[in-house]
Amino acid sequence: MDLLLLAKAAIMGIVEGLTEFLPISSTGHLILAGSLLDFTGETAKVFEIAIQTGAMFAVVWEYRERLGSTVRGIGRDPVARRFALNVLIAFIPAVVLGLAFGKLVKEHLFHPVPVATAFIVGGFIILLVERRHRRAFGVRDLEGTRRARVESVDDMTPADALKVGLVQCLALIPGTSRSGSTIIGSMLFGFSRRCATEFSFYLGIPTLIGAGAYSVLKQRDALHWGDLPLFAVGSLFAFASALLCIRWLIRYVSSHDFTVFAWYRIVFGCLVLVTAWTGVVSWAE
Repeated sequence: MDLLLLAKAAIMGIVEGLTEFLPISSTGHLILAGSLLDFTGETAKVFEIAIQTGAMFAVVWEYRERLGSTVRGIGRDPVARRFALNVLIAFIPAVVLGLAFGKLVKEHLFHPVPVATAFIVGGFIILLVERRHRRAFGVRDLEGTRRARVESVDDMTPADALKVGLVQCLALIPGTSRSGSTIIGSMLFGFSRRCATEFSFYLGIPTLIGAGAYSVLKQRDALHWGDLPLFAVGSLFAFASALLCIRWLIRYVSSHDFTVFAWYRIVFGCLVLVTAWTGVVSWAE
């Protein structure tokens, strides 16, 4: 295996892990990073989806006690059953719409310019939601003195789970951000910041592990055993960087809003569009 190719896989893994749980779109960043690194093609597309599994295992590790207690108590504990049911309900819309429209989206939107456009639009949506949130609650949410309608994942109803699952489907558009869709959407539905963030983590486990497994299975004829080191390196680096990001983000949302990520999306998206239109960077399609 080419060492340069392994280095590219490691960089892509780090990009995936650092961006998967932030509202800035990991898929969008992977498409842009792959374009800059000349890491493109069918194998690269499968790689970008498959290494999300590495990031998801970071969630499994970080929340292993909660997940373990849910598995052990699902037959006798109503709280565990409700939690598992809510994750399942929220997961189903992405499966249905992903199977229905996934191929169409990949053909037309998995390119740098549409991704950059989604970055910008998503950034303005975050600013609007944060403005609405501050107008309604001031700083009480950040100080922890406001009781949200849904303060923890154990307060969720099946209807709450379905609504979060539906907004997660917006992430089929690359550059939108799965985490951004679920977190910001959940806040609109009355979730606390911490609850919205944590449920986004939990929902990502079946969503992204399932997407990775499906992508690898569907494209298995295009893959070879020689690609295994590439996928292993990318997944390992995705796991390590995601674990650091998860721990940081939980601390961050306890006292900060998401405005900084909104401006990052807008500035970065504009930079990509400007460099594409002026020819400063030749973004690969």
